[in-house]
Amino acid sequence: MRRFTNGLAPGPIANRPRRQSFSEAISRERGWDLVEINASDKRSGDILFRIAGLASTQSSLFSKGRLILLDEVDGINLRTDSGAIIAILRVIKESQFPIVLTANDPWDPKIRPLRDACLLIELKRLGLREGIPLMKGILAKEGVNADEEALRSIMERDRGDMRSAITDLQILTGPKKTLTLEDTALLSHRDRTESIFEVLRIIFNSRTVAQARRALDKSDVDQEMLFQWILENTPSQIPKPRELKAAMYALAEADLYFARIRKTQSWHLLSYALDLMTAGVAVAKETSPGGWVSMKFPQRISSMSRSRGTRELRKGVGALIGSRSHVSSRRGTKLFLPMIQFIHEHDPEKYGQIAEWLDAKEPLDEILSLDSDSAG
Repeated sequence: MRRFTNGLAPGPIANRPRRQSFSEAISRERGWDLVEINASDKRSGDILFRIAGLASTQSSLFSKGRLILLDEVDGINLRTDSGAIIAILRVIKESQFPIVLTANDPWDPKIRPLRDACLLIELKRLGLREGIPLMKGILAKEGVNADEEALRSIMERDRGDMRSAITDLQILTGPKKTLTLEDTALLSHRDRTESIFEVLRIIFNSRTVAQARRALDKSDVDQEMLFQWILENTPSQIPKPRELKAAMYALAEADLYFARIRKTQSWHLLSYALDLMTAGVAVAKETSPGGWVSMKFPQRISSMSRSRGTRELRKGVGALIGSRSHVSSRRGTKLFLPMIQFIHEHDPEKYGQIAEWLDAKEPLDEILSLDSDSAG
């Protein structure tokens, strides 16, 4: 392949075998070598760049292609792996081969530069149409006769997780050569939390109030974060103006309840907010947008993460200024940082000397570039 797109495959830890199988399937289909690197195991950006960079630029002995798998990039600890994100971006930019990155939480703010540089690949669970034939094929090789209703029950219970379904088949069949619907009653119910994408799909595609409300039981994010996700994606998921108006009205009412709860701690109002943001949105939608519409990360959360990161950066620089100038970090930020910014604009050489003396060249450059971007 002359051109390729680097991909980020998200999903919870339980989906890790699925993400690895995805990379193995691609490499086998193309006849490529698979090079797997766990990004969170490498303790510095330099080590990571040397290992991944070597794999991504050197051809193999017999000139076969190569697929680079960087696993669990969101497991990088930026306190100890300070240059890891930059190192991975360099590898992506300089690589001669396609790269797949995996993450348990693709919306982690620290890996946003990686997410922006990659194509997001969502690995969906199998439906009945794909799962039942696979189970039939496995049972046929084992010489087991199974009722289709039993297979349907297992697939629905495991919600498309093929690994769990195969485990259940092993538990139920054992030495037996038959499988009936009554046998599946022996299985315990698995309490699963769904990804945020699945929760949103349930809400936007529900046809009853109860179905939309049950989406909350499958969510692993708090209610106000889920509210932001629903608010962000409602305009793209509900395209008709009349339906969108009703959905946004329900969300506005839910927001008022959340505000009242925060102000007065009246938690008995929470059920009203939850009903409005789930069932209220679901019943407002009467038509589909036509075709697949991707879900977007809430912009309000993104901007809050960025501003929080900037505040932390300014606080850190203030501490450096304070330690060198024998003042508090707060005074260093409030009093000296504006003076350093003025010197940076009017005497870059002197600014460079001050930054080196403070041992804060990199964070100061980043703060001043952020300030100039926001001013622009």
